[in-house]
Amino acid sequence: MIAIVEIIRIVKKIILNIVTLILKMKKYKILAVIVVVIYFLQSFFVPYGGIGADSLSYFGIAADFPKPETNLFPLGFPLMLKGFYFLFQDYFWSYKGLNLLFTLIILLFSWHKKFYFRETVLLFAGKTFFFAFTQAASESPFVFLFYFLIYFLHQLFTGSGSFYKNVVLASLMMIAMFSVRYSGIYIYLGIMFFFALCFFKITDKRLKHGFLLLLLFSGIGIGSYLIFNFLKFSSFTGENLRGAPGEMLPVYILRDLLGISNVIDPFIGLKPASNSFASLAFQFLILIIDIFIFVYFLKYYRKAKETSLHYFHVLLWAVAAVYSVSLLVSGWFQQIEEMNVRMLSAANFCLYFSFLILYFKYQKNDKLIWRTACFFLAFLTLYSLKTPANYLEKRNKVKAQMPKFKDKKYLFNNERNLKTLTTYHIPLIEKSFQYEHTNSQKGKLKESMAGSVNPKIKWLKKDTIRNKSEVLYTSELALD
Repeated sequence: MIAIVEIIRIVKKIILNIVTLILKMKKYKILAVIVVVIYFLQSFFVPYGGIGADSLSYFGIAADFPKPETNLFPLGFPLMLKGFYFLFQDYFWSYKGLNLLFTLIILLFSWHKKFYFRETVLLFAGKTFFFAFTQAASESPFVFLFYFLIYFLHQLFTGSGSFYKNVVLASLMMIAMFSVRYSGIYIYLGIMFFFALCFFKITDKRLKHGFLLLLLFSGIGIGSYLIFNFLKFSSFTGENLRGAPGEMLPVYILRDLLGISNVIDPFIGLKPASNSFASLAFQFLILIIDIFIFVYFLKYYRKAKETSLHYFHVLLWAVAAVYSVSLLVSGWFQQIEEMNVRMLSAANFCLYFSFLILYFKYQKNDKLIWRTACFFLAFLTLYSLKTPANYLEKRNKVKAQMPKFKDKKYLFNNERNLKTLTTYHIPLIEKSFQYEHTNSQKGKLKESMAGSVNPKIKWLKKDTIRNKSEVLYTSELALD
């Protein structure tokens, strides 16, 4: 009897070990499926549907094809949107289709090519990919193209595949990135900086030759695009269309620097819009966390010297540094957003990807990174749904009203003074506070919904049109 019990115990242990092994092998595939589902569904349950002010500009440029009227933003992303518009006949669904396709292609490519599949899945559990692929922003194609640029550069470092094919494809990715976001030039500068930094250290002449050709081909492509812009729009990057930079107040410089420091953090990207003492204190708390993460990442980065891909990791960190600093400086000389997760997506991608590759090389047990990634994927999802809404229902109400305004040429939010405050209750200390979420304001919501339904109506920052009959005011639209 005792023998039978012991046999049963051993069999149960063997079965448990087998199940654990299977789950360990499949858990990244399961997480990949969960990621696809979350990324696709998330925007249906947030008030603004993932559509912001820049989204309307991209939709507007797409709607103007084949005769775009502005080069304030590059034409790459609007062209992609236009292609999907022919399929869906709706720009909201066009961006949703694009983001779904980008997500699936990266995951399937990584799995099929065995290109750091675990690391890639964990990238999707982090803040950069989450924000990039759940919103109607140029970061989605930018990060998508950047992933493949990194792949072809990795191939050059490992000597895998056709040398010239990798060089040409990497160059095409670089040029395409610039055609999607002008900040792609900072990726180019980052690669150039790496090449200059390591030129005398790299002994592989073929690798040097590859990077020289990459910089040459990419430079010609980027230069050609700038010339096209100048000939068609009389400016290189729409510099004459951007307003003057905001006042260089100490608090804004501080917020930018705090935003730059957060580039190392793969999970936490919370940045309250308020400049209150509580808001800044919270950001300094995040800074302390970021410093600990930086030290932790640095420990693994130093181990890269022991690997055959040492210079690949140097490249990733060099690009991240140049991209971040360049973006920060450019923000002080032109009117762009302050440094945030979306703006710094490429740099965070580089640093986190480098860390993940080294982590799995030196750590046999993945419990820590796995549990951390799953927790923060859940956190990012729940946090994004902090003010849940049925976006499609609201949008359909606005969509039904739009035929009445088919002759309108401009769209203006004249309800900015109507503030919607969300109340949060903290049970532990029995305190409540109110916060104004920018993307939850009624006027802003009507603006984004109307602009996505008919992007031919150009949205205005200021009500400067003399003929008011040409302007659709958000107060004319009913949301409830």
